[in-house]
Amino acid sequence: MGRGDGTGRVVSQDDADDTGTRILHVDMDAFYASVEVLFDPSLAGKPLIVGGMEGRGVVSSASYEARRFGVRSAMSVGRALQLCPQAIVVVPRFERYSELSKKVMSIFRDITPLVEPLSIDEAFLDVSGARRLWGSPGEIARMVRRRVLEETGLTCSVGVAATKHVAKIASTVSKPDGLLIVSEPDTQAFLAARPVGALWGVGPKAVEALEARGIRMVSDILNSPRSVLDRALGRAMGARVFQLARGIDPRSVQTEHTEKSVGHEETFLEDVSDVATLRSEFRRLADRVASRLRAGGWEARTIAVKVRFSDFTTLSRSVSVPEPTNVGQRIGDVALDLFSKIDLVQPVRLIGVRGERLTGDGFGGLALWDDDAEWRRVDAALDDARSRFGRGAVTRASTLGPRRDVNALPTNPRPPREQ
Repeated sequence: MGRGDGTGRVVSQDDADDTGTRILHVDMDAFYASVEVLFDPSLAGKPLIVGGMEGRGVVSSASYEARRFGVRSAMSVGRALQLCPQAIVVVPRFERYSELSKKVMSIFRDITPLVEPLSIDEAFLDVSGARRLWGSPGEIARMVRRRVLEETGLTCSVGVAATKHVAKIASTVSKPDGLLIVSEPDTQAFLAARPVGALWGVGPKAVEALEARGIRMVSDILNSPRSVLDRALGRAMGARVFQLARGIDPRSVQTEHTEKSVGHEETFLEDVSDVATLRSEFRRLADRVASRLRAGGWEARTIAVKVRFSDFTTLSRSVSVPEPTNVGQRIGDVALDLFSKIDLVQPVRLIGVRGERLTGDGFGGLALWDDDAEWRRVDAALDDARSRFGRGAVTRASTLGPRRDVNALPTNPRPPREQ
């Protein structure tokens, strides 16, 4: 979900210059919330929160009416209701969002085959090869917005620019239900007027480091020596910010997506202090990660865990394994070893397990013997049983833990990112 609440949006006139542009960034407006309104029109115009349980869930999406009260994604629903007590909370219905997302992406691919989905509700389009069929990039952007509305009933915001980076900023500035075209000649002036945090990939810590040196706007970056940026952000990040501030972004639209990591997180109904319960949950999450890795034909070279305490302090630990793996027992063993090195100073609100640095299944080479052969057979049996009877039909006894207190059962996993 974007940070904007719809105030101060900037859109282009109908005759806006699109010289030198070829990239569209299309971003659905408050996607989950908008889909809920589509199915229940009585929610239109009201502050709406899409999230889990009121006390412990997190906000997946919010209507712009709720955002104006400060409601944001990843915020606890309880906090969101403090900010906006009159908000209506609805439980996420991911099957609906997935269905509408497929329709939207199909519209994009009707216009150009060069489509790069970033998430369930946004994508880049390269329309350089579609101009002869559909017109200029600006005309194509207007057609995209019109077709999405007519065929789904939903609105989207579109940024048009010469590069992916600038197109993404433009779509954010135009939200909601807007179109902003930034011609190639106007790119530098457009970027110079933005705060440093508007640059794609510049997060809060980088913003803090830059502002500590008096660099608040992109124009300040343009006037700063490269050495200053390197000292503030490090050489790699400094080089990236130096280029982005000048509109330099050679990245092309990628139509093939490669998974970079696979993970699962769980938020507990009540904070958990019992170590045995937490260990059994880590084991269960490790099995889910391993199952997804096997389904995708991947193995992980790095295993990571996350622990979030009751005060929202979050710790992460990771380690590279000697051989890439998608074996549930092996991932669980590593995850539990990482967990054992974390001091439980407070009750735990959330835990997570993630496989990173993915490689194709078997790319690690064949060893003379396989220490995990028995566990691979167990995984194969589990996969077969789950495919026949569903994911919850069978599990390891070790994941049941010493007890299954109803108040310690996890809630829904974190949903896909939504704008």
